[in-house]
Amino acid sequence: MQKVSVRFPSLALPAMLLIVACGDEDADSALLPDSIETTSIPDVQGSGDVSPVVGQEVSVVGIVTGDFQDGDADDTRNLGGFYLQAETPDNDPLTSDGIFIFDGDAPGIDVRIGQKVRVSGTVYEHFGETQVSASIVSLIGSGTYQPAKLVFPVSTRLNSDDQAIADLERYEGMLVTIAEPGYVSEVYNLERYGELSLSHGGRLQQFTNDNAPDAAAFARHRQQNAARTLILDDGLSLQNPGRYRYLNPGASNVVDYSLRIGDQVSLVSGNIRYSRGSGGSGTEAYRLEPTGDPVFVAVNRRPVAPPDVGGDVSVASFNALNFFTTVDTGEDICGPAGDADCRGADSSREFERQKAKTANALLALDADIVGLMELENNGDITLSTIVTELNARAGTGLWNFIATGVIGTDAITVGLIYRTDVVRPAGDFAILTAAIDSRFNEQKNRPTLAQSFDVTATTGRFTVAVNHLKSKGSACDDVGDPNLNDGQGECNGTRTRAANALGDWLNSDPTGSGDTDILVIGDMNAYLQEDPVAALESKGYVSLLKNTDGPDTYSFVFDAQAGALDHAFASRTLATKVTGTAEWHINADEPPLIDYNLDFGRDAGLFDATTPFRASDHDPVIVGINP
Repeated sequence: MQKVSVRFPSLALPAMLLIVACGDEDADSALLPDSIETTSIPDVQGSGDVSPVVGQEVSVVGIVTGDFQDGDADDTRNLGGFYLQAETPDNDPLTSDGIFIFDGDAPGIDVRIGQKVRVSGTVYEHFGETQVSASIVSLIGSGTYQPAKLVFPVSTRLNSDDQAIADLERYEGMLVTIAEPGYVSEVYNLERYGELSLSHGGRLQQFTNDNAPDAAAFARHRQQNAARTLILDDGLSLQNPGRYRYLNPGASNVVDYSLRIGDQVSLVSGNIRYSRGSGGSGTEAYRLEPTGDPVFVAVNRRPVAPPDVGGDVSVASFNALNFFTTVDTGEDICGPAGDADCRGADSSREFERQKAKTANALLALDADIVGLMELENNGDITLSTIVTELNARAGTGLWNFIATGVIGTDAITVGLIYRTDVVRPAGDFAILTAAIDSRFNEQKNRPTLAQSFDVTATTGRFTVAVNHLKSKGSACDDVGDPNLNDGQGECNGTRTRAANALGDWLNSDPTGSGDTDILVIGDMNAYLQEDPVAALESKGYVSLLKNTDGPDTYSFVFDAQAGALDHAFASRTLATKVTGTAEWHINADEPPLIDYNLDFGRDAGLFDATTPFRASDHDPVIVGINP
C-alpha cells in the first residue's frame, strides 16, 4: 500500500493534510479533480522566467532529486519542500526538467531521493522561482534520473536589482553536477545566510587591479565575472543559522581545516534554486542547494608567519577595523566635535576581544614601525591604549607612539607606533590638510601623518607617511566628482587630487629631515591601475607592490573580488634600499564570522584572540628596508 498526502489547495502556506492509502498510480489519480491532467514539468516551467501556467492547478510526475523537507530527521536542510525532476528529459535547452515542490513545515509524506512522486497543486512564482504549492502528494514507485552537467562560463541576466548574475533559468529546479572545481570567492554572507560565492576558472579580481580604467571594458568585466559565479547555499531557510555548514567543513588535504577565500570546492552536486537568499532576504540570484557534502581543498592555506621581507628595519601598514575606545552605544558621542557616529565595538566585551586580537596580530606582524588606520580620532587615547596593551605583552617601554592629538575632523584618523629599541623619532611630525594644499580635501580624505625616524643601530634616516584616502563606497557628487563607472568607483577625482597634493608635499620635506628617503603607506582606496596610484608614481614614487607581485597582489576582498587597496610607495632613493615587500594574508580571506564582533547571537567560542586571523578586514603590508 502507498501513502497519499491530500492537501487542500492553497496559493500560500499549505493547509491541513489528509492521509489516505492506495495501492498504485491509478488509485492515486482517482483523488485528482477530473479537470486536472498530468502536465510535464518542462511545460510548467516554460521557456521564460515566469511559468506560463501561474495560478493554475497542475499535476506533475517526476523523480525526487533533492530532499529539503522540514521535519526531516536531517535538520541540515529545511527549505519546506523537495525537488522533482522529469524522468525523461525533453532535451529542450530553453526549458528546465526540474521544479520545487513546496509542502510546508509539516509534510504529509516524507519523501526520499529516488522516489517517483505525483504532485497536484497550484503553480506560483516565489521570489522569481517557479514552484508548485502541493495539495496532493503521492508516492508511486521509484525511478532513475540523469543529473545535468553544468559548465561555466554561462550566459548572464539582470536580477530585480539590475545586477548581472549567471543565467541558470534553464536549470532551475534541476539536479546538476559542476563540471570543474569552483573557488571560494566570497564568505561575507556565511554568517547571515549560510552561503558562499564560488567562481569557476580561478579567483575573481578587481578590474582596475590589472586593467586601465575604462567604462566599456569594466562593463564586460562584470558580465564575465557573473558568468563564472554561483552561490553555494547551505540548504536552510534561516537567517543567522547558528550552525555554519561551511565554516570548518574539513578539507581533503589539511587537518583542522578553516575555510578561506581562494580554496577549491569540488565534487559538488545539487539543485539549482532562484531566490533572495536564506530567510527570504538578500540578493536575488541562482543558488546551488547541495544534496551531499561538498569537498573542500585548501589551496589557500593560512600563512602562520608573516613573509620575510629582510632589512634592518621593517615598516607595516595596518588597518585596525574601526578601533574605537569609545563603546558604540548607538548615540552620537564620537568624533572631535562629538557629532559623529561611533564605530567599532558595541560592548565592553567586544572591545576587550578586539583589543586582545589587535595586539596579538601587531606583535605577530613583527614590524618595527606600524602605520595604523581607522583609529578613533579622540586625541591620543586610542593609540595609548594600543601601545599599553602591546607593552603589557611584549615588555614595558618597548613600544611607543607619535602623539599628535586630534587630527582633522573625521571620526577616524591615522597613527604611528614604533619599537623604541629599533628606531627613534627625528624631529617633529607633519600633517597634510587642505590648509597646506587645497587639492587635499580633508572633509573627504583623512589628513596624512608624516614622521621621520632615525635607525638606532645605524646612521640611517627615513620618513614614513601614513594615509587613508576617501573610500569608494559613498558619493562625492557634492564636490563635482561623480562615479564614471570605469572601475574606479566613487570619488576617484577626490583621491587623485589628494595623491597629487601628497606627492608634492612629501617632496618638499615637510618634516625637515634633510633626507629624501620617504615611504608612503596606508589605505589609498585605489587599486593598482587607478589614477591615484599613477599620480603618486608621476611624483617620483615607486609602487612596491606593483613591482613585487604585479596584478595578483591584494589586501582586500569586496564584492567577491580581490584587489590591493593598501599600498607602499618608496621615493626613488629609498626604493634602492628596499629589501622586500609583501602582504600578510591573515584578514581579507577569512570569514567575518570569526572576528571580535558578537552580532546576530554569534557563538562567542568561534573567536580566538591568540591568532592573528581576521583581526581586521584588510591585510597588512610589510616593507623591509636598509636605510
